[in-house]
Amino acid sequence: MSESARGDANRTPGEAAPGTGDASRVTRVAHAAGTGDGTRAVRAGLPEPVKYEPTLPGPVFAAHFHLPGDPAGPYTYGRDENPTWTLLEHAVGELEAPGQDGTETLVFASGMAAISAVLFSQLRTGDVCVLPDDGYQALPLVRAQLEAYGIEVRTAPTGGDAQLDVLDGAKLLWIESPSNPGLDVCDIRRLAEAAHARGARVAVDNTLATPLGQRPLELGADFAVASGTKQLTGHGDVLLGYVVGRDSEAMAAVRRWRKIVGAIPGPMEAWLAHRSIATLQMRVDRQCATALTVAEALRERPEVTGLRYPGLPDDPSHKIAAQQMRRFGCVVSFTLPTRARADRFLEALRLVDDATSFGGVRSTAERRGRWGGDAVPEGFIRLSVGAEDPEDLVADVLRALDASAA
Repeated sequence: MSESARGDANRTPGEAAPGTGDASRVTRVAHAAGTGDGTRAVRAGLPEPVKYEPTLPGPVFAAHFHLPGDPAGPYTYGRDENPTWTLLEHAVGELEAPGQDGTETLVFASGMAAISAVLFSQLRTGDVCVLPDDGYQALPLVRAQLEAYGIEVRTAPTGGDAQLDVLDGAKLLWIESPSNPGLDVCDIRRLAEAAHARGARVAVDNTLATPLGQRPLELGADFAVASGTKQLTGHGDVLLGYVVGRDSEAMAAVRRWRKIVGAIPGPMEAWLAHRSIATLQMRVDRQCATALTVAEALRERPEVTGLRYPGLPDDPSHKIAAQQMRRFGCVVSFTLPTRARADRFLEALRLVDDATSFGGVRSTAERRGRWGGDAVPEGFIRLSVGAEDPEDLVADVLRALDASAA
């Protein structure tokens, strides 16, 4: 983070900001204290220390700022910029693209706001977009809107790098790896190289992996996009999204879209997200380790079929995942024989809440078929592993399986 940007982020709204330009466009440098994931998460986005000031300044609630004369400073109006966003954007950028100069981060009101900003800012009538056909449940809604604008949408599964077969003529390739909820993985670097050779930009939904699991920009993507609602913030109490990109022209279009639609996070949500990032590495390591333990226990159950977790050595995606992921995520998916059996299982759980979303410190699970938008069996379960003691969680899951058999 440049010294001028740090100063802008730590300046009260009433103070004049020196210089001109966009305070969110920052050249990042490695923090002097170290480059490990835990150190980076704890220190990410913090301003330079100022005597008697808090380590992480509180949220700035402002719709407008003092603005005499020409609007030359970074903060003019609350829909465009906010000092609390700036700090969070620096933090996310340091996690998604450590040491990469020239990248930019923008935060949004939700993950879908971030996804929409990339898709609708980069595509025009007559363009071709490639989406996964096994991705997030809202993507079919996005597809319908893109097609309403005269954009051709092609789809293919995540697994087996199947999107390669429909890339010709595409303007944008959208990758979701691991896919939600099926947990398939594709070779991001291979797909990005193929897309770029055809003149297409590449966006990767990094929600399930988090930047501690994989860094799409390092794998060749042009955009890393995610819902910060999930494991990044990790407490199930904040809606947030972000986009990190390497191309200034493309990111200017994303920024313009955010301004037009007003898809901005509140300062309190941004501050809570930044505060939560400090514990990201601890949460992710605990949750990923426990997810593997739960998956191993489920593998021994005869009523469980279709078990998926990329960290399992025998998972169909493990080989590719191990090449590009540093952690395998907190989500385990599997199928029980019937809808009724799945419902009984969920009802019998005591340490796992029946709720949608994933990535929180409290374990959740749901029968995904209840929403009707995922191509999954009626008994399909998506289990998000939290931070409970592994032995307690495994015992609860196995007990609920036994209880649901009746």
